[in-house]
Amino acid sequence: MGGLFSAYAWSKVWGFRMGFLTGLGNTLLTALLGILLALALGLVFGLMETGRIRGLRVIAGIYIEFIQNTPILLQMCFIYYALAFSGHSIGIVPTGIIALGIYHGAYMAEVFHAGIGSIPKGQFEAAQSQGFTYMESMRYVILPQTIKIILPPMVNQVVNLFKNTSCLYIVGGMDLISVTYSFVTGEKTGGAYSPAYLLCGVLFFLMCYPLSRLATSWEMRLKRKEMAAAVTAAKAA
Repeated sequence: MGGLFSAYAWSKVWGFRMGFLTGLGNTLLTALLGILLALALGLVFGLMETGRIRGLRVIAGIYIEFIQNTPILLQMCFIYYALAFSGHSIGIVPTGIIALGIYHGAYMAEVFHAGIGSIPKGQFEAAQSQGFTYMESMRYVILPQTIKIILPPMVNQVVNLFKNTSCLYIVGGMDLISVTYSFVTGEKTGGAYSPAYLLCGVLFFLMCYPLSRLATSWEMRLKRKEMAAAVTAAKAA
């Protein structure tokens, strides 16, 4: 009944299509809101890490190192169960949004840090000589120049975040992975293992592959521009 080429198994999957669409919708919602939170945290802590105030750099470093060196499953369980046992349960999807945002925010902070660090110090000095404050320098001079540098690794983090939505399964999530598992183990729907997991994989592929290709395309385009600029500079010399 669970064979990949079983018409009966595929008919059961089709009959449960709304369940899969619900799981897909929850996965997309969790990922999109998690991305927004990760970008916000990444920008804030990235700026703190590159700033001049030592205390803020220390706080950013602690956040980044602690989050990156502990499993996201552990973080998700802590957020979900700690809030639940304290009487402040916020639901599974919001838990996923917060956990994914905090986890990938640490990596986004490193992306912003690397991008800002790649800009020559002369750009900072030029902005300050024009009377710009630190935040104004970042907003109008530095950050616009980092976009082409940080976009490829940032998109890679977005892809990883999409895949990490599967961690919601550990807290009984309503994401695509959880819905698929519930389907294959359900009393009335169970049995169609191969078609269900194949469909789940295809849906994840359709979400992640275009983003992966986009990141690769941006990276290759950036390398071509750098090579062209180097050739132009060599000819000018």
